[in-house]
Amino acid sequence: MSVSLIVGIFEQGFIFALMALGVYITYRILDFPDLSVDGTFPLGAAITAALITRGMDPWLTLLVATLAGAAAGVVTGLIHVKIGVKDLLSGIITMTGLYSVNLMIAGSPNLPIFNYDNIFTSGLGGLLEGIVPGFGTVLLALLLAVACKYLMDWYLGTKSGLLLRAVGDNKLFVTYLGRDEGFVKIVGLAIANALAALSGAVLCQQQRVFDISSGTGTIVMGLAMVIIGTNLFRRSRLRPTAMVLIGAILYRAVIAIVLFLGINPNFMKLVMALLLLLILAYTHRKKGGARRA
Repeated sequence: MSVSLIVGIFEQGFIFALMALGVYITYRILDFPDLSVDGTFPLGAAITAALITRGMDPWLTLLVATLAGAAAGVVTGLIHVKIGVKDLLSGIITMTGLYSVNLMIAGSPNLPIFNYDNIFTSGLGGLLEGIVPGFGTVLLALLLAVACKYLMDWYLGTKSGLLLRAVGDNKLFVTYLGRDEGFVKIVGLAIANALAALSGAVLCQQQRVFDISSGTGTIVMGLAMVIIGTNLFRRSRLRPTAMVLIGAILYRAVIAIVLFLGINPNFMKLVMALLLLLILAYTHRKKGGARRA
């Protein structure tokens, strides 16, 4: 493998790790199968591309995209909590609606931003590239991933974060404390989809193009990253958020190796699905063996 390929693995790994941290909240903490991630990921990309082409500062576009993702998560939560729609269907409804919303925001299925500055070519990104030529992008992606990881660690240690974890573990306990279980779920979904949208916005600036299909399979990818990290390192002293970051890197490494071996890129979604299936089967087998022991 070339150095550029290895650097690319880490670039993509750190960027997608932002989304995987959000999936960790819904999948591991809330036990909520949130498919709206497939819509909020490209939502972040659509917003950042549309705003950059209109002259907005690239860093501000990340903030707007993150807030939009949080709003979409709130919509999913309201559909589930207030209307009473099943969790899986709530995410599907939001994801389906966001497809049209993303097209309206971007104005077309593809919106290139090659001729515009982004966070990797200006400001801190430009500074890092000047100091370490060829590694500025991966260093900035690392900083963003680590910053979100520590912010999430801090939040999960707060009263609100503890309630969020309690909803997934013991809903009756949250009710006993006099807290609204539904509101806590909405907060969790808002944070998860905010991270997904941020990830999409950063990836858009790294690839310098918005593509409406960029969200297809995002939830599968996020689940694979979470499952890889939390299962391989579950007996270590690492925090779950650190496990997710490592899982994202390992997942992107597997994908890069598959491409390096000459597999047709058209089969990548199939490879992703099979990889997730193998991981889940292995995890189920290990759990079954532990129970018998």
